[in-house]
Amino acid sequence: MRLAMSTLLLAMATLLPGCAMLSPLPSRGAFYEREVVVGGVAARYQVFVPSRASGGDRPPVILFLHGSGERGDDNRRQVEVGLGPYVRAHRETFPAIVVFPQAPRDREWSQVADVSFAQLDAATAEFGGDPSRTYLTGLSMGGFGVWDYALRQSYRFAALVPVCGGLVMPRRPSMDVAAVAGEADPYAAAAARLHDIPTWIFHGAKDDVVPPEYSRRMEAALLAAGAHDARYTEFPNANHNSWDPAYSHTPELWPWLFAQQRSHVFRQK
Repeated sequence: MRLAMSTLLLAMATLLPGCAMLSPLPSRGAFYEREVVVGGVAARYQVFVPSRASGGDRPPVILFLHGSGERGDDNRRQVEVGLGPYVRAHRETFPAIVVFPQAPRDREWSQVADVSFAQLDAATAEFGGDPSRTYLTGLSMGGFGVWDYALRQSYRFAALVPVCGGLVMPRRPSMDVAAVAGEADPYAAAAARLHDIPTWIFHGAKDDVVPPEYSRRMEAALLAAGAHDARYTEFPNANHNSWDPAYSHTPELWPWLFAQQRSHVFRQK
């Protein structure tokens, strides 16, 4: 009878909101498939979980937003380009939980923000991530998503790392960051709201998909707004693929990123 009651209480705890059981960190870094249900619709994602030796008791958390080519529903492509290959190559030592949502085909990140945030919350809760060290990065379409998500919920993020992104895209207006797209100067408007968040922007000087001028304008706007830590790296020989040199060949990025911490921690209600 006692065993049956204990089993019942355990089952109830896994179903009640805010009572999810904490999963232990693995003995070596590993990728896991997970799913959340938002608005009655299931959305799959992947999450990398570091070893306890690398991540410690409360690992930092990274939300990674992929580019247009990785959209779909296979729950695979989003870890094959950008941050995923770097993490896989360094799985023994990479210290952070990394959440990899996948935007549906023909959808923008702005259209699935509630799903991405739900996946971030679920992975952080399950694996004991540190909400005060939650970071946001993305490439191309995901670079636009970084600015969009930061403007939606800036209080979540201790640092931003947008790669070959921007705020408005005349050739693809569905990707525009709605919070500032209607402003006379969207870059100044975004910087006025985000200048307190440490930011490191990356772009390729030869990018013929997303003009590097977008990132140059964003850096200038952040500095004009009084940003205390706004960095910009432009790779002179890179075209649209500036994510490989950013993630894989800028070793100083990682100690800088993991040193950032928010003083006011977001806690889900």
